[in-house]
Amino acid sequence: MKLHFAYFFRFLFIPFMLCSVAIAQHASNQTKELMNSKANGFRGIWYMIQPTGNEYAFKYSGGLGTYPANHRPFAVYVEKVNKTYFCYGGTDESNSTLLHNVSFYDHRTKKVANPTTVLDKKTVDAHDNPVISIDAAGYIWIFSTSHGVERTSYISKSTKPYDIDEFELVEATEMVNGERKPFTNFSYFQVYYDDDKGFLALFSKYDAKHRRVIGYNTSKDGQHWDEWKILGNIEGGHYQVSATSDGKIGVAFDFHPDGKGLDYRTNLYYLETSDWGKSWQTADKQNVELPLTNRENIALVKDFTDDKLNNYLVDIDLDENGNPLILTISSKGPQPGPQNGPRNWHFFHVDKISKKWNDSVITSSDSNYDMGSVYAEGKGRVRIIAPTEIGPQAYNPGGEVAIWISRNGGRGWKQEKKITKNSQRNHSYVRKPNDAAKDFYGIWADGDGRKPSESNIYFTNKKGEVFKLPRHATTDFFVPEKMK
Repeated sequence: MKLHFAYFFRFLFIPFMLCSVAIAQHASNQTKELMNSKANGFRGIWYMIQPTGNEYAFKYSGGLGTYPANHRPFAVYVEKVNKTYFCYGGTDESNSTLLHNVSFYDHRTKKVANPTTVLDKKTVDAHDNPVISIDAAGYIWIFSTSHGVERTSYISKSTKPYDIDEFELVEATEMVNGERKPFTNFSYFQVYYDDDKGFLALFSKYDAKHRRVIGYNTSKDGQHWDEWKILGNIEGGHYQVSATSDGKIGVAFDFHPDGKGLDYRTNLYYLETSDWGKSWQTADKQNVELPLTNRENIALVKDFTDDKLNNYLVDIDLDENGNPLILTISSKGPQPGPQNGPRNWHFFHVDKISKKWNDSVITSSDSNYDMGSVYAEGKGRVRIIAPTEIGPQAYNPGGEVAIWISRNGGRGWKQEKKITKNSQRNHSYVRKPNDAAKDFYGIWADGDGRKPSESNIYFTNKKGEVFKLPRHATTDFFVPEKMK
């Protein structure tokens, strides 16, 4: 237990805020120490939060290199160069710090590049994991998030198009009350790029009461950002997940009821924009006046409070007609263990005939944090790749990964296959690349759910063949290991 409590106290006594320009500059200089070095292999970050004092050890924990669900994307396929670029939360041999690493899979050679460490985040908090974007000219952008206000956020950009060898920090600014201020703090970042409009990012800001307020910002060039606009500020705040298709962005979110603490999140809401955030509508095209501040509003998809259930956001996608497909997990409470089951996987979509939201339960699993991805594949075919099966650390996040298929838009589901088995550690947080290509269809990490462990990085192709990325290697390119 000494190691567990060492982690616990590290998070408990993190300084609340960087309170001067001198401290911020010192943190920036420290962060640059490993900038543009080679990681020489794929070692994912292990992370935990809130020791429980029972057999499950922590509220949640494990190999969280592609955590959390509210960060996206971790990977982007670029047809022009036939490569999938991806980032993840890496670490050193002793799991003592969080490294923001970037690599790519070459679909022509079937090899992965030796990752570049973009920066050292000087924490082991996986909430600070990076996300990736690629602009029209091929420059790779890494957005280094922060968990709240106690650490600095960074934006990095590759010095050459489609090249991961060298990145430089971007001195970004945002408009605040009509004045330009440093854009150095953002949490739960979700970024989208349009060749004509530039960037739109959904993210959270923490208010004076430490509530997570959700909103969005836009930037033509990634350096000069506009005024942040609030989507929701209901009671104790929110989490949000999002997706894009053909210029539309859909956002699903929950809320924290007042007085219950941040461990409790419930309800499901949905909004969408087709004009890059200038206006927002519900799924049935009703215009919405922002921000939303009451739990009862026209964006409400399902009220889970009547059944006293938590609702955990998993993923969202938009089908070929721009209709939302939303995946969540409901449970009776935040703590791990059988007492808060069943943890039902809900699939929400708009019925073609009634035009109303349909809620169906696909399966159940054993953790509130069994996160996977939903794929709209056209003509009513929907795929889910997720750790829905019990793994070696039952009731801890993740497990064994399975593929689920619907051929009628989500009204009925069947498990197609299990793609991992007999694992030593739980697999968790399967993430879908933007514009996913069939050879690199999902990426995730593994890790022990009950004690610190090594964490490996995996990916799967569309057929469900799983490949493990090497932990140690010094060559420019690696051949992934195909798992039996």
